[in-house]
Amino acid sequence: MLALWFRSLTDFPGANLFQYVTFRAAAAAIFALAISIVVGPRIITALKRRQIGEQAKNELQQVGRHSLKAGTPTMGGLIVLAAILLPTLLWANITNAFVILAVFTTASLGAVGFLDDYLKVVRKYPKGLIGRYKIVGQVLTGLVVGSTIFFFPEWFSSSFAQINTLTTVPFEKLVNFDFGWLYIPVVIFIITATSNAVNLTDGLDGLCIGTVGISALTLSVIAYFTGNAFFADYLNIIHVRGTDELAIFCAAMVGAALGFLWYNAFPAQVFMGDTGSLALGGAIGVLCVLIKKEFLLPIVGGIFFAETLSVIIQVTWFKVTKKRFGEGRRVFLMAPLHHHFEKSGWHESKIVTRFYIIAVVLAIVTMASFKVR
Repeated sequence: MLALWFRSLTDFPGANLFQYVTFRAAAAAIFALAISIVVGPRIITALKRRQIGEQAKNELQQVGRHSLKAGTPTMGGLIVLAAILLPTLLWANITNAFVILAVFTTASLGAVGFLDDYLKVVRKYPKGLIGRYKIVGQVLTGLVVGSTIFFFPEWFSSSFAQINTLTTVPFEKLVNFDFGWLYIPVVIFIITATSNAVNLTDGLDGLCIGTVGISALTLSVIAYFTGNAFFADYLNIIHVRGTDELAIFCAAMVGAALGFLWYNAFPAQVFMGDTGSLALGGAIGVLCVLIKKEFLLPIVGGIFFAETLSVIIQVTWFKVTKKRFGEGRRVFLMAPLHHHFEKSGWHESKIVTRFYIIAVVLAIVTMASFKVR
């Protein structure tokens, strides 16, 4: 919005700066951080006043400090959503189709998460939004994104129809994979799976928001390279004109992550709830779809992938062994994976710090994949 306005002021000193994605990305990150710091305390106070706090989880009462976390304000994802969406609308080109889909996905899944949190902590429904209804919201969001890309490629650019169902293959030079008619189901799966994966990761103070920030920073660089013809040609990746504007959206995510981490770091003053985790997961998923890096998701989102895999392994092995031996057995002490380490005796802060380190290493591997081919 501001970018379009300042571009029209050709005689205004410094107006040319708004032509540069890098400048607007930096501004979006700063604005997002400022919004988090300024709005955060007010939202936390409002949540406390309305007694919107985290409910005690019986299965975690004997693990770490979880018995002390009951009553901590939740639905702090509202802070994250405000800090991502407002700077994006201010600093990005809001007529850009890629930005519109990224904002739509984040807002839609944020609404699904908000409804779940509202039913759980305000209306006191034990399970919140019933699982199948939550899946419906995620699937519908993915359906809109996938169908828009598949059926209306001209909305993005005149040449997008030639690459709308393609994706880059990591560690392979000049090799692209075409999803073809499977594209829409693939997009639905990616957005649904990623939003749920980030939701599963949101179990320790600072864990989810910190790893999301690291992933968003990595994706901001990739989005800029993908939308820049020179860098895309140099790296031999698919050039998607217009995706450099997504670097502004990613930068806002980074700023929002840093700002929310100020209040969510151990010991947390507020939890993001499903309002934030579903929205952030959907944002990461749709970014990988839009910049044609779907196969990089298990690397750039390796922490989320591992957390989800631990749950799948735990549930599957329990069911198989119960059917075979009459008693279910477990691979991990507890799933998701971060709770396994808690039950192993690791302090919460140590787990989060080490997961951060792994996330940074995975980010480096992700960037290296563009040259190690």
